[in-house]
Amino acid sequence: MTRENATLAEFSSGRFGANKIAVLVPCYNEEKSIGKVVDDFRTALPTAAILVYDNNSTDNTAKAAHAAGAEVFHETRQGKGFVVRRMFADVDADIYVLVDGDATYDAPSVRRMIGRLLEKQLDMVVGARVDRDVGAYRAGHRAGNRLLTGFVARMFDARLNDMLSGYRVLSRRFVKSFPVLSGGFEIETELTVHALVLGLAMEEVDTPYYTRPQGSLSKLHTWRDGFRILLTIGNLYRAEHPLPFFASIGLVLALISIVLAIPIVTTFFETGLVPRLPTAVLSTGLMLLAFLSAAVGLILDTVTRGRRELKLLAYLFYDSPVAKTQTQSDSGYKPVLGPKVRRKRSPF
Repeated sequence: MTRENATLAEFSSGRFGANKIAVLVPCYNEEKSIGKVVDDFRTALPTAAILVYDNNSTDNTAKAAHAAGAEVFHETRQGKGFVVRRMFADVDADIYVLVDGDATYDAPSVRRMIGRLLEKQLDMVVGARVDRDVGAYRAGHRAGNRLLTGFVARMFDARLNDMLSGYRVLSRRFVKSFPVLSGGFEIETELTVHALVLGLAMEEVDTPYYTRPQGSLSKLHTWRDGFRILLTIGNLYRAEHPLPFFASIGLVLALISIVLAIPIVTTFFETGLVPRLPTAVLSTGLMLLAFLSAAVGLILDTVTRGRRELKLLAYLFYDSPVAKTQTQSDSGYKPVLGPKVRRKRSPF
């Protein structure tokens, strides 16, 4: 059997050789479902470490996760974004599986997602949800997801179907170069925008999506979290594309200024007088603000380029995801899909 065939055989059994896989499960009041999530991913990935991070649950989530065989940790700052920040900082692995603890995502699909990540040396594979049960994907949530996903796809010129999916497989270099800034459910948006801005390799894989177990309640508030996600998208666009953002504001101000100035200039040429001095002052002020907005965009665009270069340097410090057979860790084989390069210590 060739090394490539041996690797594919390991993939189909959920064993990915020498690659260290961590299944990260952020949880808040998921006592009814967390046990099933741990059991399902233990079956799908027998060699993976399953880590549950409890976020101030008031039920027995932590006990249920521990009883199912997961390692349990705690994050006291409330919000999924804070939990993900803690997980990414604490856990060291080659491949990271990020999944919600509500038992709505299909655990067996993780083998296909990891296989895709290694086969194509991607940095993120997103599990695009395909509902299998009636009511699994509420109409309001579906419409909101389509709206926000389409908005981001247009703003960042990308092809996306499910930006808000909580089921993702990530490479080590993605996780360790990703500066988590959000504190809540906006984390999925931030993950996607980070990949789009840096031009990282990512794909979507269709995965079944199921209803929550009976007695398990969703923590998502459709309108409140939808507005927070929309605000996050705007803030991320402003931070990553400041020139078009502030130039657009400047253009609007300039157009308003011109509209106000036209009758004043016309009257001046006809009579030699400026009868509406306050309007003239307002028009002048708006035009000055328009130029100031454009100047701010230019300055921030230069700053953003520098920040982006630093992110890319941090990203390139880590090795690309490669498929490694189990024997590589014992006999020093080179990875199947590429060379393993010893890196210097990070300067950051």
